[in-house]
Order: sequence, then C-alpha cells, then structure tokens
Amino acid sequence: MKNKINIPKPSAEEVEKYLKLWDSKENYVLQEKALNKLFLNTYPNNTNIEDILIKASALNDFYSTNIFAIFPVAKHILNLKIDNRLKNKDETLVNDIANVSINGTTKNFYSFSTKYCSHHDPTNFPIYDSYVEKILLYFKEKDNFANFTKTDLKDYQKFKSILIEFKKFYNIDSFNLKDIDRYIWQLGKAYFKNKYIKN
Repeated sequence: MKNKINIPKPSAEEVEKYLKLWDSKENYVLQEKALNKLFLNTYPNNTNIEDILIKASALNDFYSTNIFAIFPVAKHILNLKIDNRLKNKDETLVNDIANVSINGTTKNFYSFSTKYCSHHDPTNFPIYDSYVEKILLYFKEKDNFANFTKTDLKDYQKFKSILIEFKKFYNIDSFNLKDIDRYIWQLGKAYFKNKYIKN
C-alpha cells in the first residue's frame, strides 16, 4: 500500500500550505473556536463535574471519538485532579486520563485523552489519532526520521518526542506542535482517507 502512495516530503512550504488550507475550512475554524471558548475561557478548570461533562461531550461530538458513556469519563477526569498536572505540562497525564473503568472493564480512550489535554494547552499537548499515526509510520518507513514502533505512538511521552524528532529531521522547527498537528492530520486525511479507523 505504502509503495503506491507518494506523499510530498515535509517542508516549511508544505506545512504552510496545509495551515492555509485549515484556515480556509469554516467548519474546522469555528469548531476550534467553540472548543477554545469552552476549554480556555468558560471552563478552564476541571474541579466541577458539570464543566467537565460539557467539555468532554463537545469534544466527543466534534471529533467523533465514539465514547458512548461520557459520564464515567468525566468522573474519572474529576477524580484525577488534573489542573496542576496540566499547568506543569505533565505528559504522563494523557495515559492516566485515557484508561477509564466502565462497568468493571478498563477502556483506553487515548485519542480522546490527547484531545482533552490539547484543548487546555495546544502547544504542549499534541493530538494523536489514526491519521497522525499513519503519516508518522509512512515517513519512518520512507526516511527513517526516528526509531520507534507503532506501539510507541500510544505511549504519550514517546509520541511527543517522536513528533519533536519529526520537526527536527525535516527542518520545520519554526512551527509549534499545534501547527504540526494540523499539518499531519490533514495530510493523513488527504492520503489515507479510505483507510481511516475512528478512535
């Protein structure tokens, strides 16, 4: 499959192209603004279950993260007392939020968790989803920009360090992790749309 796909090499020009494309999509821009209003202005803290429920529900809806029981997830976030850890940019928080017990079964909502943290601090908590995974694996195979496995991408600290390696290797360090997020996600959507698996 990968041999048949030829994705342009990452460069400042390519990143700029996809950032402009993002800005031209009204639904992307307005959904992002709505989430920023919720997470950064209206309900920046995570000490009230109602606030967390509203944020988690909006995120689940806009990103189609397929969480069918949002209340246990919100309760889990409340119990973790995450605000100081977010302020301290604690990357271990993502995997802690991701693992939720629902009716005695542990679920892993990793993609949702990266998005929940990212919307509190977009430049320090990059987003994982299957499009991002496919692009990172594609360029690893093509250019060997970093040494990692598919499983490493589900360990948030490793995932973030892989993205930082990606930025350095392709000399796109002038862009922050939020910019790289938008670039890689759109690239994945453009080249792997038919292979997309929802998170």
